Amino acid sequence: MVGDWIEKFPEAVKKIHNAGHEIASHSNTHPHVNNLSYEENIEEIEKSNSKIEKITGNRTNIYRAPYGEYNDTVIKAAQDKGYYTIQWNLDTLDYTGLTGNEMWNRLKEKIKSGDIILSHNGTKHTADSLEILIKNIKEKGFEIVKISDLIYKEKYTINNNGTQVKNKDV
Repeated sequence: MVGDWIEKFPEAVKKIHNAGHEIASHSNTHPHVNNLSYEENIEEIEKSNSKIEKITGNRTNIYRAPYGEYNDTVIKAAQDKGYYTIQWNLDTLDYTGLTGNEMWNRLKEKIKSGDIILSHNGTKHTADSLEILIKNIKEKGFEIVKISDLIYKEKYTINNNGTQVKNKDV
């Protein structure tokens, strides 16, 4: 979650948390993080996390950079503060105003195990599309899990796209 959104909608944050959903930092102000210094990246991540903690009582150790931007500075800042960086690989394009059926049509032939699907809060059809997306994903035989269930916690590297790559055992 973005810090600005957390401040505007604390009751929604609490409701999402209380429903058992995992909440991660998505920066404080949603800047282009590749243009920020190491210290500015840390500030963006930590301010968002502090807002999450104030409302939920929990700190997160997961970070997704805005715009899918990653470079060595962004990754190092996150890792040095104990965060796992994540990246999506399927985009619903919900921010363009697509309906749930249109989003599903984008995903249905591409979806595979381990995919992370990008969607946004506060867009026109995302909330009312979740039911159809989840139903269709499950009907294809996939299980929906928390991001932390997909993260490699040992023997991995993060490439400069923010994607985790499991190290091959030699």
